[in-house]
Amino acid sequence: MTAGRDDPTGRVGSAPARRRIYLDQTHLRAHVTGIERVTLDLFAPDRLAPHAVRPVRAASLPGMIAAQQLGLPARALMDRDALFLFPGFPPGPLCAVAASRCLLYVHDTFLLTRKEDLSLRSRIYMSPSFALALRWCPNLFVNSRTTGLDVRAHCARRARVALLRPPVRDAFGLDDLPGPAAYAPGRTLRILAIGTIEPRKNYPATLALTAALIRAGIPAELHLVGRVGWGQHAFLETPPPFLHRHGYLADAELRALAGSCHLLVSTSKAEGLGLPLLEVQHGGLPVVAPDEPVFREVLGPSALLIRPETPDDAAQAIAAWIRDGDLARAAGMSRANVARWNATAAEDGLRFQRFLAGDLTAYDALESIVASEGDA
Repeated sequence: MTAGRDDPTGRVGSAPARRRIYLDQTHLRAHVTGIERVTLDLFAPDRLAPHAVRPVRAASLPGMIAAQQLGLPARALMDRDALFLFPGFPPGPLCAVAASRCLLYVHDTFLLTRKEDLSLRSRIYMSPSFALALRWCPNLFVNSRTTGLDVRAHCARRARVALLRPPVRDAFGLDDLPGPAAYAPGRTLRILAIGTIEPRKNYPATLALTAALIRAGIPAELHLVGRVGWGQHAFLETPPPFLHRHGYLADAELRALAGSCHLLVSTSKAEGLGLPLLEVQHGGLPVVAPDEPVFREVLGPSALLIRPETPDDAAQAIAAWIRDGDLARAAGMSRANVARWNATAAEDGLRFQRFLAGDLTAYDALESIVASEGDA
């Protein structure tokens, strides 16, 4: 791939060892969820050292739009040696004037593939900008190989799609837990779910699974952590008795709740990574997730993979998992998996540092990129 040899400034030869990097943080608000956490951790100024990082913030939604559509393109025209890093929301179309110096981090492609699950703001504002950015931006970085394959279906063929899997820190302080809460047959199975309440998370399927467990003779309760986002959610108006809503919790509060639960369940329709699933593995919590490519990639054999659309079958699989002792063995498997993931993420991070320093061979290895079909 010729793109693998491109200098991000568009020049031939080595880039200076220390760069100015404008870091788009205009999407950061009070609530820190997956995208925000990756922005703050993976692209923290100390992780980007020795480069001179200049965060670009916005105090409001209009300020964010102004910065993305006008402010950042203007900076790109005035500062022609700088890089522009977009770790959250897609850049505005005018940033294409400095396309070779723009670095876009892609968390998932649901802005294009699941428009029926988007908020009105995302459909009108973010989705068109994202579609355009994938066509003009030559430097794309993805959080998983699954996301990279999805990006390949929408981006320019010559674009570099490089793996930059985020390290997953123990955000909730779970490392000192002995594992999931002790469970015995007949006791209530405490299920944890984490994520904004919005259509893509598919919480009706989580509720159906919990109900199926109860029908199968396993007392269960669902503890849902997440603020209410967008969309219509009938279960919020008439919640079932087994649902316990906690809203948005600070990390320390989430730690206490996670330590009292037996497993985490996700029934999400689409994820680029599923960050909370890895985060809770620091505490040895078992994970149940959909049998989809991204979860097979991220979780491997450490999780129980189910089909959320068949809740009774999924409930039987969980019951067998518990009966066979896999719940008790999950602590070691979960922690081994997050350690595996972080080792791979560390390798990605070293390649990214080489790239920023101007090493034109940083992404020569085929395993470091998601190649176009037919590329050698």
